[in-house]
Parts: sequence; structure tokens; C-alpha cells
Amino acid sequence: MSQTLVKTAAGWLLGLMLAVAAAIICINLVSSSVASPQQQVREYLSALQKGHGSEALGILHASVPSANAAMLDGTALQTAASKISDIKLGNAQSRGNNRVTVPMDYKIDGKALHSDFVLERTGTEWLFFGKWSFVPTSLPTIDVTAVNANQATLNGVPVNLPNGRNSFAVFYPGDYEASLTGKYFSAPATNTAVTAGTSAQTPLSLLTKPTDDLIKVVNDKVKEFLDQCAADATKQQRLQPDCPFYHVTNSRVVDGTIKWQITEYPKVSIDPFDGQWVVAPLNGKARVTAREIDLFSGLVGDLNVVHDFSFTTRLDIGADTITVTPIVSS
Repeated sequence: MSQTLVKTAAGWLLGLMLAVAAAIICINLVSSSVASPQQQVREYLSALQKGHGSEALGILHASVPSANAAMLDGTALQTAASKISDIKLGNAQSRGNNRVTVPMDYKIDGKALHSDFVLERTGTEWLFFGKWSFVPTSLPTIDVTAVNANQATLNGVPVNLPNGRNSFAVFYPGDYEASLTGKYFSAPATNTAVTAGTSAQTPLSLLTKPTDDLIKVVNDKVKEFLDQCAADATKQQRLQPDCPFYHVTNSRVVDGTIKWQITEYPKVSIDPFDGQWVVAPLNGKARVTAREIDLFSGLVGDLNVVHDFSFTTRLDIGADTITVTPIVSS
């Protein structure tokens, strides 16, 4: 064999070896990216971040439970995925029966969290590459409850809470935040991170409280009632008016000298009770002044007494009206 032929054969052999090596590298690269189970997880996460609920549902092969679907698409879904950061997908871990678990570490609001995704090999593509698919599952749910409220905001979307509660189907992983902001009632935001598709989630409980606006409205109505009561008692010259306050004496009071004045107004507190909002008992002080004649000595003196008083009210809150009805014991 001539030297030229040997060199040519060696060149062809080297070229073939390099081509085979390149093919192996290419197969490994494709297998570790496009055709890997991790790629299915990446595509699923991408759908969540885009707010494409139907796409995410198709990739996950998940069924939707009997729950409100407001969190499964659009802004609500994007918001749930927007706080996920520092994503690290681990190597697939065999579970047998052509199934693997893909671990994922990540953070939500700086808190380190972990989720596992179970996939199964369903065939091959292009003779070499495994075809992977999520093992069918059911979406998790979160329960939102609110004290004496029928509406709230969940991930920026207004939602209804019939009888103060509702259940919502959600994707995972994700962060879900509920809050209530209204003119007369509000609740601070509370959130939960959903990390798995099967484990129960902690309910989101909204602790509804009256706003300063509602307190002011009720306080003004209580003050108006007491001021009017004191003015009427003065005008009618009564020591025992139809008011929360009164004075008892054995002396005779000089006509035209009785005067009532509220010296300390009640502090209004509104609390939930038995599905309604109630005003706590109202306590205050009232001063009565007058000229009185002692029936035994006939001496005329000044009456100047401050009395503690207490009463309750019924609070009725309509869509546009607030009614405060004082309840005064006779």
C-alpha cells in the first residue's frame, strides 16, 4: 500500500472518528436539554410566567378540581409565578417503571423552597431521544376565608367569597396573596406559597376590621345623639330624660336652671359577632348643673355632678348607608 493511500485512509478514519464524537456530543447535548425531563419542567414554568393557563394545564396533564378557576389564567397566574426566583433544576432521579422525579429548588420572597415534579417516559423521538411527560395529577386548592366579608382580592383579582369563604384551584409552584380594601372594612394582606400538587395548603384567612372611616361615621353619629339628648334634656328641664344619663335628688330644683353637658364621649369599638358587626357597650360621662332647694333647711345651693353612663346600640350597614340605633334602658 502506497504512503499516499495510507495517509488518505488515516485522514478518512480521523474524520470519521471526529464525526462520531461530534454526533455523540450533539446527542448528549440534545438529550440533556430539548429531550430531557427537565425541559418539560422549563416549558411548564415558562407557561406559568406568561400567564398561559391552558398551555400550563396541558403540559402538566392536570385535572381541575371542583373549585373557583379565577387563579388559573392571565394576571392572577402571572402574579403567582412572578415572585419565583433563583430556580435550580436538579438531575432526574429514577423512581422505577420509566418514571423520574425532577427536583427544583427556588425562592419566593427570599425564602428557600423546594418542589418535585414526577414525569414518565412515554416513548422515543428520532430513535435516540426519550419522550417525557408529566404524570397526570390534580391541581391543588387554597381556601380563602374572611370575617364578615363576601368579597376580597386574590393576586390582584377581585373574587367573591359566598358566606365569607371560597376555594380556588391553583398552579404550583406559586405565591398567592389575599387582601381586602374597602371604604368601611379592610384586612391586611396575607399570603401562602403553594409548593406541591397533592399536599394540603394552609388556608388564607383574612382578619377583617372596620376602617377609620367607619369608626368616624359611627363616632359622629353617637356624638350627635348624645349632644342632642343633652340639649333636649336641658330644653325640657328634666333630671331624668330619655337618655343614657340621669340624676336623682330629694331636693327641689329651681325651674330654668337645669343644664346637661357631655364631658366625656364614648370610645367607639366595632367587633365581629355571630356573623355581624356590633358596637361594644358605650361608656361616657355627663355633667348636670342646676340650682336646688333643700327641702329640710330651705337653703338654696348649686348642683354640679358628673355621672357615668353606659348604653348599647344596634349597627346596620347597607350598601350606601350606616344606621346607628341607640338602645337606652328605661
